[in-house]
Amino acid sequence: MCDGHIFECTTPSGLPPRRAFSSLSDFPGDLFNYTSGRWLQYSRIFSVNNDLRLAERQREFDVDELCRLAAQSVGRSLRDIDTFVKLAEGGFNRTFLISSRWWFASPTPVTVPKFYAIASEVATMRFLRSSGLPIPEVYDYSPSSDNAARTEYIFMEFVRGTKLSDIWTDFEKSDIVSVLRRFAQLESQMMSIPFLAGGSLYYTGDLENVAGMTGIPLNDERFCVDENIEAVLLAAARKELAYLEQFEESYEYKKQSSSDHIKNLERYLLIVSTSSDSNQLKIVGVLNWKHASILPQFLLANIPGRLQNYDDPVSQALIPPSLPANIDELDQSKQCHIMGLSCSRLVHFHYLKNSEEYSKLHHDAMSDLACMLTGEGGPYPIMFEPEDLRETKELSAKLQEADEIFERDLGAQ
Repeated sequence: MCDGHIFECTTPSGLPPRRAFSSLSDFPGDLFNYTSGRWLQYSRIFSVNNDLRLAERQREFDVDELCRLAAQSVGRSLRDIDTFVKLAEGGFNRTFLISSRWWFASPTPVTVPKFYAIASEVATMRFLRSSGLPIPEVYDYSPSSDNAARTEYIFMEFVRGTKLSDIWTDFEKSDIVSVLRRFAQLESQMMSIPFLAGGSLYYTGDLENVAGMTGIPLNDERFCVDENIEAVLLAAARKELAYLEQFEESYEYKKQSSSDHIKNLERYLLIVSTSSDSNQLKIVGVLNWKHASILPQFLLANIPGRLQNYDDPVSQALIPPSLPANIDELDQSKQCHIMGLSCSRLVHFHYLKNSEEYSKLHHDAMSDLACMLTGEGGPYPIMFEPEDLRETKELSAKLQEADEIFERDLGAQ
């Protein structure tokens, strides 16, 4: 019988029943296809080929062999597998729950380069777990599709808990403060881990087998860092400079000189070249470590996008948030607006306050980014004239206004 993604079949007498797939034709298409959305053309300017986007994310694999490998990774047999259900999918992975005990992630075809992405994600998770962070256990993995299941995969522990995003809007103030305190503690724990170089983390053997290089070993010599920090910091600026050598810029329908842009990119390269040297709530698992990199502190010195509220003057001034005394007298729409704004201020404020207490290195970097770039006490490698600062500020305001008009026009179509 079929119920969703779960298929039951009767096995020969004497064998316990198990759920399985008997042939490729039995597989429901949504196991192999992207089913979480569609790509729509929403204006005359932006057009998307939905069929092509879906085809790019289609991936077939041998489900029975995958289940056998999953069971083998924890010392079980294929007969112990009773369910195989697709949990979710995103831009990079498709995830499946196997027998409610463990789950597996497989990259979509658009994820490249697959070997490096999976190998680095696994090494990062296992390294951080060995350092005491609440990371799910990885039972087994294959960064290559050269296996019986015909797909890359990661088998890992299924963490039982509630997604923070599902309950965040229901939190009381004390709950938010408690979670942000734990965030800051986890950040401090991660940032206290010393590395001799920046780049991506790998198992030494994985990097040797594919890239033919050993990387920079850590104290635990099973792991190494593929030192690619120069690519992270310099490649984008060098690409932009190469572009400016061939093409002209325009603004307000007029050709613009690229000299200022080039000068600022050269200043950036100069900087980079000198700086590369509630108590009951518990975070039970930190997921999604794909494409995680070891980077210089000044690139990480910021409040996470979903927690920051920089556009608000009250948050910028670090004023403790509070509700107006007359909130009960306001209509429902105004109350909802004020409550939402108060929540954003509360998150921003307590993230910074907890960072100051539990992750001082990060807090100091956010407070004085210039010192992170130059080293304590300077000297500063570049200086800007007051006129340059004034013109840049005016241009920034014009660009922001243009962005707002563009977004408003898109929303009107």
